[in-house]
Amino acid sequence: MKFIGTRGTVERKSFSEVILDPAAPNGGLYVPVKLPKIDFKFLNDFFMQEINVKTYSSLAKKILKRFKIDIDEGLIKKALKTYDGFDDINVVPVVKIEGNLFIGELWHGPTRAFKDMALQPFGVILSSLAQERNENYLILAATSGDTGPATLKTFENKENIKVVCIYPHEGTSEVQKLQMVTTDAQNEKVLGIRGNFDDAQTALKSLLKDEDFRNRLKENSIKLSAANSVNFGRIIFQIIYHIWSYIKLADMSEIDIGDKIDVIIPSGNFGNALGAYYAKKMGLPIDKIVIASNKNNVLYEFVKYGKYDLRDKDLIHTISPAMDILKSSNVERVLFDKFGEERTIELMNSLENNGYFELSDAEKAKIQEDFIADFATDGECEEIIAKYAKNHNYIMDAHTATAVKAYENLTQKGEIKNKVVAYSTAEWTKFAPSVYEALTKEDINREIAELEEKTLSDKDAIAFIEAHYNVSAPDVIRELFEKNINETVINKNEIKDKIVEFIKS
Repeated sequence: MKFIGTRGTVERKSFSEVILDPAAPNGGLYVPVKLPKIDFKFLNDFFMQEINVKTYSSLAKKILKRFKIDIDEGLIKKALKTYDGFDDINVVPVVKIEGNLFIGELWHGPTRAFKDMALQPFGVILSSLAQERNENYLILAATSGDTGPATLKTFENKENIKVVCIYPHEGTSEVQKLQMVTTDAQNEKVLGIRGNFDDAQTALKSLLKDEDFRNRLKENSIKLSAANSVNFGRIIFQIIYHIWSYIKLADMSEIDIGDKIDVIIPSGNFGNALGAYYAKKMGLPIDKIVIASNKNNVLYEFVKYGKYDLRDKDLIHTISPAMDILKSSNVERVLFDKFGEERTIELMNSLENNGYFELSDAEKAKIQEDFIADFATDGECEEIIAKYAKNHNYIMDAHTATAVKAYENLTQKGEIKNKVVAYSTAEWTKFAPSVYEALTKEDINREIAELEEKTLSDKDAIAFIEAHYNVSAPDVIRELFEKNINETVINKNEIKDKIVEFIKS
């Protein structure tokens, strides 16, 4: 398989080339020249296998084989072994909630968020390639809260790899921050910035194309790569779980192979949704991909009205902070696939220079062939969390709640009619205070005094939820509160110098 840039490229690249150096020419992103196909026979043959051989890793191996990536089969096997460390034998369990609603839980990995699905195997591949080539790499990660911990985990103490993780100092949950600032790996540096995720992501993209920065790395014999979903090494693994979820519905006798389903995705940087879009293009019978947003609903406006408008928009801090994003990178890959290179360049230049682009009616219709959208306020998310805990004994975080709210709204409107997989992108433990607030909002006999002052810690919120609901926090979360903290907070304009200082140390 070969890859080209969304904004023009001189030559086609291999998979190994684009994961090691993900910055496509002219500020673009790499995309496959052609996607492989999965047909009814592929899905049915996998579905008909004996249950003991029908594993998540075996499906992943079959999908990666179809992509014909230039990665040795032994290395792929080693990378997929990372799924053995997930705490559910299914890796992604699909849980029936009611009627047509099913939750695909993407958070059973080591950092309890969906980023583990891609970053754990991705990290094995990238670090192994670096060692095979005897090259040293700096991996940059900008995070709204989940990419950072997953990146740090997958690369901790890996030879030939240094990692710098950039996060908004006041834009993550306490658990997310602890997962980053308690790392003791000598090859990793965590930088909290005074700003938001868009600032962090903009800084990362600027560094990827900064020739002076690359030269300073070169002086220290270091090459540059990235762990964000600008890197197609992330996206390829995000295709797989959509196919797996479809198979699980068939295993549960909820659908027959060939039936269409809908998927609902809490969306921030659009990588998860892009994975669903590519899966559909490959042949997975998905009808609609539902984009669920919070109050930062630029993606809702994009899908609904064909406008991407950042003018006069300020980022709103919500109880679903991993979705507090205005500039969703992976929209560009969909634009390229739908409208081609020339139009993509035109639209992205308008967005970058004017903070705005607008599709024609015909273009908007093409987007709506695959996507529909909805969004939820914090209050609506809290209502969903409380309702499903009470009626279904299911505890979810606010990101998941945006997807479930979209299911309710769009089902009522008749816009989705199939069996639905709504993805849960993070375990409730990562956002326990907001979950606690939702669960106790109507309770006049609240049992933790700190709540009155809105200062409830993550640790206390977790303890309360465990005591009152049939759930337990995993040890990897509990242990965070006992670890030493090493926190560095800087201004945005200090990022480059701090990174150079780190790589020289």
